Amino acid sequence: MGMAAPVRPTAALDLSADVVAITQAICDVPSVSGDEGHLADLVVEALADAGHLEVIRDGDTVIARTNLGRDRRVVIAGHLDTVPINGNVPTRFADEDGRRVLWGRGTVDMKAGVAVQLKLARELADPVVDVTWMWYDHEEVAADLNGLGRVLRTRPDLFHADFAILGEPTRGEVEGGCNGTLRVDLRATGRRAHSARSWVGENAIHKLAPALERLAAHGAETVRVDGLDYREGLNAVFVTGGVAGNVIPDDAVLTLNYRFAPSRSVAEATERVRAMFPEYEVEVTDAAEGARPGLDDALAQEFVRAVGAEARPKYGWTDVARFSALGIPAVNFGPGDPLLAHADDERVDCDQIVACERALRDWLTGAER
Repeated sequence: MGMAAPVRPTAALDLSADVVAITQAICDVPSVSGDEGHLADLVVEALADAGHLEVIRDGDTVIARTNLGRDRRVVIAGHLDTVPINGNVPTRFADEDGRRVLWGRGTVDMKAGVAVQLKLARELADPVVDVTWMWYDHEEVAADLNGLGRVLRTRPDLFHADFAILGEPTRGEVEGGCNGTLRVDLRATGRRAHSARSWVGENAIHKLAPALERLAAHGAETVRVDGLDYREGLNAVFVTGGVAGNVIPDDAVLTLNYRFAPSRSVAEATERVRAMFPEYEVEVTDAAEGARPGLDDALAQEFVRAVGAEARPKYGWTDVARFSALGIPAVNFGPGDPLLAHADDERVDCDQIVACERALRDWLTGAER
C-alpha cells in the first residue's frame, strides 16, 4: 500500500454533525503518536464557545469539564493518537453484509469513541453528574510519554472523580479492568569471528534459540479476577542482532511482551519472566500495571445496567489502570471491534457508533432506556 502522508483538512470540526460524520472528520486528520497537535487544535476550537465547559490545554491533551456542583463526578476519556497510517487514510464508507462501515486508521482505536465523547461534551450542558472530558496524546507508545500520565503529574486535581470511563473499543459492551503489560529485552552475548571461520567465534543470535523454543511451547494462562477471566500472553515481538554479512555476531537481543492478569503486579510479572529465562540478561524497557475490574462499585454497576451491556474482561492495557491506581473504579466502553484495532483493514460499524452515543447520552441525562 502507499505510504504517502494524507493532506491535513483545514476546516473547523463541526460537532453539530451526526456522530458518524464527526468520526470520519477526525479520522481524516492524521494524528499518529507525536503528531496530535493539529487535531488537538481542532478540538479546542470546536469547544471554545461551549459556555458550560471549562477548557484546559496541556501540551496536546485537551480537558473540558462541567462545574455544576453535582454530588458525583465522572471522568470520560479517549486518546487522540493512532498507530502509523498505512494507506488507510482518508477513510471510506463500505457495505459489509448489509451493514454500513467506516474504513480507515483510527476508526476503531479509538476515534469513534472520541467522536461520541466530543459530541456529548458539546451538547450536554446539564448532565446528571459533573463530567471531566479528557482527550489525550501519546497513548499508543511507551507509557512514560502518555498524556494522561503527564497531566496526572502536573494537575492531579483534574483527576478527582468517583468513576471513569475510557472510550476504548469494546463492541459497545462494558469491559472491566485490563491486563498489565511488560516489555523486556533478553540479551545474549558471544564472540565475533569471520563467518568463514565460525568455529572460533560464538554466535549470539544462535544463543537465543532456547528462548524462542520456550516461548513457542508456552501456553497462555487464563486467570480469573473478580469474576472475569483474563487471558494472558507472552510473546517475542522483536529480534535484533548482527554486524555484517560475513561476521559472527557477538550480541543479540530478543524483545518480549508479557500481557499479564491484573491480579499480578509489575514486580511479580517481571519475576515470572526472569524465572523462565534464567540464563539471559533481562532488562525491563517498559511496564504498566493492570487494573482489577472495579465492577463491585455501585456507580460502575449502575452504568452497566444503564447501558444494557454485559461486563467482560479487557485483555489489552488501557488507561483504566491509571484511574484504578488512584482508587477510582474505571471501565472501558466504546464502539469498534478490538480485534480490528491497529489492522490495515481497521473499520467500525456505523450503527455501533450511534448506539454507543445514545447509551452514554441516556446515562448522562438520566433518561430511561
